[in-house]
Amino acid sequence: MTTEAPERVVHARAPGKLNVYLGVGTLQEDGYHEVATAYQAVSLYEEVRASPAPDFSVSFTGSVDLAGLSTDGSNLAIRAATLLARRTGWREGVRLEIDKNVPVAGGMGGGSADAAATLLACDALWGTGLSRDDLLGLAAELGADVPFALLGGTAVGTGRGDQLSPALAQGHYQWVLALADFGMSTPEVYRELDRHRERHAGELSPVLDLPHVETTVLQALRAGDPHMLAACMHNDLQAAALHLEPRLAEVLELGEENGALAGIVSGSGPTVAFLAVDNDAALALQVALSASGKRVVRATGPVHGARVTPEP
Repeated sequence: MTTEAPERVVHARAPGKLNVYLGVGTLQEDGYHEVATAYQAVSLYEEVRASPAPDFSVSFTGSVDLAGLSTDGSNLAIRAATLLARRTGWREGVRLEIDKNVPVAGGMGGGSADAAATLLACDALWGTGLSRDDLLGLAAELGADVPFALLGGTAVGTGRGDQLSPALAQGHYQWVLALADFGMSTPEVYRELDRHRERHAGELSPVLDLPHVETTVLQALRAGDPHMLAACMHNDLQAAALHLEPRLAEVLELGEENGALAGIVSGSGPTVAFLAVDNDAALALQVALSASGKRVVRATGPVHGARVTPEP
């Protein structure tokens, strides 16, 4: 009697990210902005399972609100799989099952983490054997945050955020993340930033074409000191996000009233990240924010980037 071999499944995971510093340059002729950012990968993971299929499909489960996620060819994980197949000459498809734990449209790079984990999972499933540099090249074509989801840790990103250089960093940071029950459009937040700069042109410092990460941020990361980092965290998009969603200002104030060293809107929002001095302070802050009706999760950083892992 013969039995069928079990279907092969490859499991990969990739982390969400925080921008502990984000500087945004002037609007360029191509409609984009140059950025300079300090990324930190945090312990909220997207889990991707890839199995053989004649075509390309994706489905989702998870601990976050999944409303509005596309499952067609516009989905970033599907785009990652089809890009890899096209570049390597793979002629079949893949079934992707994704367990999402990074907030959707929350400024934490969940879709980028999906794409990074998909590249690794499909490369392993199909035996295409691409090098890490090859995968990073594909990642950069998919989106500015995808290369960092592959690398993880702590890094400085320039250009669109995809030109990465590792940052010297030590220690671990305790984060409390206040999750919104709404998403924000990254392009709209950037447009609002441009409008904000036009409205306040006489009051703001001149905007650089090519921004840079402040030296104080790099020194704080190198020292592993949460107090130092709290004093210099910054996000150029925060004012625009607060203008579009004034409720975020109340969340920032609430966190800082309850022991956070500092709070920052993550990326284009609406997730608000609070830095705590230690694990006990993070737990107390989580309890206080939860008691006020906020949806809250804790995370630590930095963590490693995308990895193929054994099935749990």
